[in-house]
Amino acid sequence: MPDIPRPCKEEVEEYIKNWYDLENYVNQENSLNKLFFDLIPENKLIEDILIKASTLNDFYSTNIFSIFPVAKHIHELDIDERLEEGDLSLVEDIANVEGMNKRFYSFASKYCSHHNPDAFPIFDNYVSRVLVHFRKQDMFAKFTHEDLRDYIKFNEVLDEFARFYNLEEFSRKELDMYLWQLGKKYFARF
Repeated sequence: MPDIPRPCKEEVEEYIKNWYDLENYVNQENSLNKLFFDLIPENKLIEDILIKASTLNDFYSTNIFSIFPVAKHIHELDIDERLEEGDLSLVEDIANVEGMNKRFYSFASKYCSHHNPDAFPIFDNYVSRVLVHFRKQDMFAKFTHEDLRDYIKFNEVLDEFARFYNLEEFSRKELDMYLWQLGKKYFARF
């Protein structure tokens, strides 16, 4: 196991500070925030959804090679009210596109998060690896790797992580900045 410093307030603050030094990520996030919050906050028109989904797919390299069926699926779900309410089951609904042979779980969490970051944390493999690492190291929660692929359980694990390490003052977005950077630093080669 890699020797990763124990999560604490100072560690998280340091990684958040470092995040803002990553010019490409900061500018991409600012662009996404402008797109999702200012220019096209709703998901009523297929064209709007297609623009947001395509941009997100590109910036996050989610490897969706045919984005139109995904955008159409999101349009058919009529998601705006569920996004506002923080309905976590929405991630699973977006992730499973009929007729496509892949589950777009990470993309779905990112799409929802960019509409409501306080309610929808982002799932990705780096975050998953960090959570599994600290589970093995400190036993902060009982879960399997597969549990993290259930969005509701993933949220419960994040909450347990924050409680166990006294990080509850940080937003989900801030915890994501921290966990993602840790994963990229310590697990990128695996």
